[in-house]
Formats: sequence, C-alpha cells, structure tokens
Amino acid sequence: MKALIYVTPKPSVLDPQGRAVRGGLHSLGYREVEEVRVGKVIEVALSGIGRAEAEARVREMCEKLLANTVIEQYRFEIVEG
Repeated sequence: MKALIYVTPKPSVLDPQGRAVRGGLHSLGYREVEEVRVGKVIEVALSGIGRAEAEARVREMCEKLLANTVIEQYRFEIVEG
C-alpha cells in the first residue's frame, strides 16, 4: 500500500510562490484565476502493516517531519496497490 500526502500552506499564511504563479497565469490570459496555493505531494510506499496502523504511522510522519504544522496543513489518503 502507499500513502499520498498533500501538504499546503495554511489559509492564513502568505504564499509568495502561489502569488507568482497567479501572476504568471494572469499574464498568459487566465484572468479568471483568483488565487493559487502551491504545495507538495509526497508518496510513501508502506509494507508489513495494516491500514489502521498505516494511517497512524503516516499521521506521525506528517506531524514529526513531513509538514511544518505551524504554517502548513496536511491531509493524506492510503491507497492499495
């Protein structure tokens, strides 16, 4: 199984990279774009544990290393295969 982890800046945190991307999209004619938030996707392959333990372990990974929980939020999904 694997975990797909999505980390993004919290809504209250400024996102200069997102603003730059929004500006680029506007300059290309995509004026309908109101806001862009840039984050990251982390894919972690897991083995030897069940789904419930995988969820607990991934949550620990996010809290301890993968996300800066002061300024970032995260969500994840566990997928089979």
